[in-house]
Amino acid sequence: MKVLVINCGSSSVKYQLLHTKTEKVVNKGIVERIKYFNGFMDAMVQIKNRLLTGENALKSLEEIAGIGHRVVHGGEEFSEAVIVNPNVVKRIEKYSELAPLHNPSALVGIKSCLEIFNNIPQVAVFDTAFHQTMPAKAYMYAIPYDYYRKYKVRRYGFHGTSHRFVAEKTAQILKKPLSELNLITLHLGNGASVAAIAKGKVVDTSMGFTPLEGLMMGTRSGDMDPAIVTFLIDKTGINYKTVNDILNQKSGLLGITGQSNDMRDIIELIGKKDERAILAYEMYIYRIKKYIGAYAAVLGKVDAVVFTAGIGEKMPKIKETMEKDLLELLGKNTKFMIVPTNEELLIAKDTYDVIRKMDEKQ
Repeated sequence: MKVLVINCGSSSVKYQLLHTKTEKVVNKGIVERIKYFNGFMDAMVQIKNRLLTGENALKSLEEIAGIGHRVVHGGEEFSEAVIVNPNVVKRIEKYSELAPLHNPSALVGIKSCLEIFNNIPQVAVFDTAFHQTMPAKAYMYAIPYDYYRKYKVRRYGFHGTSHRFVAEKTAQILKKPLSELNLITLHLGNGASVAAIAKGKVVDTSMGFTPLEGLMMGTRSGDMDPAIVTFLIDKTGINYKTVNDILNQKSGLLGITGQSNDMRDIIELIGKKDERAILAYEMYIYRIKKYIGAYAAVLGKVDAVVFTAGIGEKMPKIKETMEKDLLELLGKNTKFMIVPTNEELLIAKDTYDVIRKMDEKQ
């Protein structure tokens, strides 16, 4: 079964056509410099044409059994992938205010695909879904309860497809059912998050109401005292939108080094004895270590600590540092592992499963 996976950014669309049985990528690419709705429509036309021409071309679009869309925010309503219908579109739209940089693009991508690939079933796969097993004690904030009741202010968590993929892959590697394992998974890229997974269920994760909370990231601050926001507004006269931009786009590794949010650049700067690059790296490592320690306390027993995504996969030194510093704390039986993520494959498999179940009901 061939499934087309669509990942819409604010100005680009990445796509992969995968065979779910062989897990092979049949075709992939990116369309960039998109300018909103007409641009997304044009992008889908380009993708359609690319799939039907050139190397590995499809004989017809009928070979595509389904289209899976990555959707960042599904709120509390979506704990699994779902077939796209008008009601689902409305519910995704509702959560756009919680993910203004991501959900609107995903929605435009979905609507464009409904027109260009109108006879192919479409499925929404949510970054937040895997984290919906968190208990209230983990996802609630200690603010007046009415804000949760009225506006659903709570911790949601993100990178769920990545955490789920590496958790399932780790279970395969260890040759044990996921339901018997306690794992700490770390998605370390420009965005970064940690998840505590007990017997296959997420019990805590570092990102919160938005992807800003948690670990220090490429351009995001991660955890900080929220009073800093009002302090900066009072001291500098900037408005809350500017502060939000600073915390999301100008902080993290970039904010500390003043030069780059790319860990490769930072390692190069460390080699030149750049003090701020050294500080940024030390802060980054320290916060990872704190979260692993905290989640070890939550889980009690940790079978494996798993590193994935760009930094997690390509910088084994981080895994080696954590193993050296934390193995005694976590226990000698704890494995420290690097497991490459493949979110597109998981989206393709989820899409296949949803469509198969739909066909069985008909």
